[in-house]
Amino acid sequence: MSSSPIRLAVDCMGGDHGLPTTIPAVVRFAKTHPDTYFLLSGNAESISQALQKEGVRDNAGWYEILPASEIVLMDDTVEIALRRKKDSSMRVAIQAVKDGRADACVSAGNTGALMAVSRYLLKTLDGIDRPAISTSIPNVKGGATTVLDLGANVDCTAEHLLQFAIMGTALVGALDRRKQPTVGLLNIGEEVIKGNEVVKQAAELLRKSGLNFHGNVEGDDICKGTVDVIVCDGFVGNVVLKSIEGVARMVASMMRAEFTRDILSMGAGIIARPVLNRLRDKVDNRRYNGAALLGLRGVVVKSHGSADAFAFGYALQRTHEAVHRGLLARTTEAIAHLRVSLQEAAVGSSDQTPA
Repeated sequence: MSSSPIRLAVDCMGGDHGLPTTIPAVVRFAKTHPDTYFLLSGNAESISQALQKEGVRDNAGWYEILPASEIVLMDDTVEIALRRKKDSSMRVAIQAVKDGRADACVSAGNTGALMAVSRYLLKTLDGIDRPAISTSIPNVKGGATTVLDLGANVDCTAEHLLQFAIMGTALVGALDRRKQPTVGLLNIGEEVIKGNEVVKQAAELLRKSGLNFHGNVEGDDICKGTVDVIVCDGFVGNVVLKSIEGVARMVASMMRAEFTRDILSMGAGIIARPVLNRLRDKVDNRRYNGAALLGLRGVVVKSHGSADAFAFGYALQRTHEAVHRGLLARTTEAIAHLRVSLQEAAVGSSDQTPA
């Protein structure tokens, strides 16, 4: 075990299910990741009871409880979460990151509240106006396409979309070690004339930015793996994400209800089962749970509110990986470098403009 464990603050009460999801996931994760120390935020008595139910002793050395008297509900407004519930399990967990007690926070709670509280407590990086929610979606090339924003910012300007592209480029460059990740702008067509005015203006900014801008891309390019990073506003991104998840669930359900049964009825079950199991795993959207909130001065990961213990475990895994791979330091450095490059490119462009 490492002398410096990875410290994860968990909002145990957030999400549709709360403790019945978060605690079993934490306990299972702790058994396979002895390098992790947990700070469990929420009602202390309820958390202790949930841990005991999972067979965890009170004196176990891999966790501590951060008492919190309030819960941010899924239908709470940002104002309620930010101004009225100052002792919520969500806020206490994020505060632990701000205070340096935790390396990262993970929550399945209210998305708007999580973004607002995180932004208020942790602040944004220099040059970033709005944090964005980002995740990696598997593509047919065997890799993944990074998409942002996925719901944090419904109304965006062209400048915000440019900042999303910078953050996405920094993320992929930092974690995947790609020097010039390709960037696409989600649109209703590849043609330059397509899209609303904000998208057209964003495309113009991206073309002049010095980023490796591929151009406009369409929804199916996400799964095709046409580019490394795809940017859009949070309204569009959230609809796209939920649609992909819905298709994945439908495919998995059809496989279980029809295809598997038909194969087994033909006596080929022993041969087909391993292949079917691998395919089922690939389309199981629970394995891709966990989206990073980019642009903050701290690592915060959002789990689906409806996640079960299996899915929440993958959110913990993503959070663990983000800390282990130095996501915050690498993206901060990459964003700063990109900002300098963009400023130099802008100065060079103005110097070449005819008088």
